[in-house]
Amino acid sequence: MTMERIVSAYEKLTDLTEQRPELCVVLGSGLGSYADTMEDAQAIDYLAIPGFPMSTVQGHAGRLVFGKKHGVSVVCMQGRFHCYEGYTAAETVIPLRALIKLGINKLLITNAAGGVNTDFQPGDIMIIEDHINFTFLNPLTGPNVDEFGPRFPDMSYAYDKQLSQGLKDAAGSQGIDIKAGVYAMMAGPSYESPAEIRALRTLGADAVGMSSVPEIIAAAHAGVKSAAISCITNMAAGVLDQPLNHEEVMETGRIAASRIQTVIDGFIQRLA
Repeated sequence: MTMERIVSAYEKLTDLTEQRPELCVVLGSGLGSYADTMEDAQAIDYLAIPGFPMSTVQGHAGRLVFGKKHGVSVVCMQGRFHCYEGYTAAETVIPLRALIKLGINKLLITNAAGGVNTDFQPGDIMIIEDHINFTFLNPLTGPNVDEFGPRFPDMSYAYDKQLSQGLKDAAGSQGIDIKAGVYAMMAGPSYESPAEIRALRTLGADAVGMSSVPEIIAAAHAGVKSAAISCITNMAAGVLDQPLNHEEVMETGRIAASRIQTVIDGFIQRLA
């Protein structure tokens, strides 16, 4: 059962580290190097943690990195899990739920996304203000785990306004332009069709990706405050007359990484 895997992971983590982070930062495609900037860092491979899924995506290192940043106790996830890898939505949030048991109370999600809003361009950074879950999958499906939260959690405030403002302030203080909008999650692994992107734009989406929403739902269920940013690594299908590929996602992520790291740094400083 999923809960047994969460408990196994949590118990192993209490054996492997004495650190009890308050903030979890999930590092998306091309952003894993941010974890290398932490002080007193301790890395733990996912393979060493029973109950954890295995990350199979290029650009995801597959480890937890515990440490300090600006005096704040942080754990970074270098790599996440996706339903398109064959995992259930509940399985994709096993690591996050184990970390919630370990004591995190804040979550910062980063991801790579395609630009649906035609005013965006590759390399832009977007704060996620809300989401549309077009996978129709939910990590809370099945018996409710009362230890984490209620049967029917409210998603009205899944993206904490104060934390999101911290991201805006961090970007503004360094002169970094930052967008804000709605993120649509699709199941993948194929990129969306041009017709799907036109539909998403009509429905109010500004960016599209294949991750993050399960983590946000699980965090909201447990009362963990969350914020999220997307790196617009490519324009979505049909916006430009060119094919889409994962190498482009990785390269644009690398180019934008320094600006995103600056925003993350400023965000964490504001938590200190």
